[in-house]
Amino acid sequence: MEIIAEYSFNKGKEFIGKHHKSELQELKKIIASVDASRLKTKVSKEKTMSGQMLYNPKEMNKEFKRLLKEREWEVKRITVKTFVPEIGEEHTGFREIDAVKNKLGVEVQFGKYAFMVYNVAAKMTIFNKQGIIDSGIEVVAMLSLANEMSSGVSYFEQIKTDLEHRGVSNIDIPVLVLGVDVVKRPRQAQITERTR
Repeated sequence: MEIIAEYSFNKGKEFIGKHHKSELQELKKIIASVDASRLKTKVSKEKTMSGQMLYNPKEMNKEFKRLLKEREWEVKRITVKTFVPEIGEEHTGFREIDAVKNKLGVEVQFGKYAFMVYNVAAKMTIFNKQGIIDSGIEVVAMLSLANEMSSGVSYFEQIKTDLEHRGVSNIDIPVLVLGVDVVKRPRQAQITERTR
């Protein structure tokens, strides 16, 4: 896979480049090592794409998690509790982040749209408050890749739009959003070449 675009939320690129340079380089190598051609395994049952072979988001997530684990990135899980006085009960659950190394958190999101912004605006903030991470990286598909997956898959252009329009809050941590695709498509390659 290839990194096509980056979005620095709350100076994420600068912070991670300064404090987590080796982890960022390692993550970039992991992304480059994902052979997405093996992950086009899902036969679509959707009316608009019936019978088409699609990239399998679950398999992509599994492959990323396998490669992160091989390089000693750790899954972190915390217990969370809240008391609901109106019903007199305590609710207990957990939150989990895909990978952490040296206080850099990583979430790989090829799932539904709502989870992208949740990861950045809520989950990473919770893990930061617990002292587990100081910054994060969110890996998401570019729209061009999402179009070759099931409908409803999140994509880079959405999260960048939402985070730009939302703005930065005083509780947000530095996050770098990476938009990935299986290959650099012709239009992406042309634009990349012009911006160098």
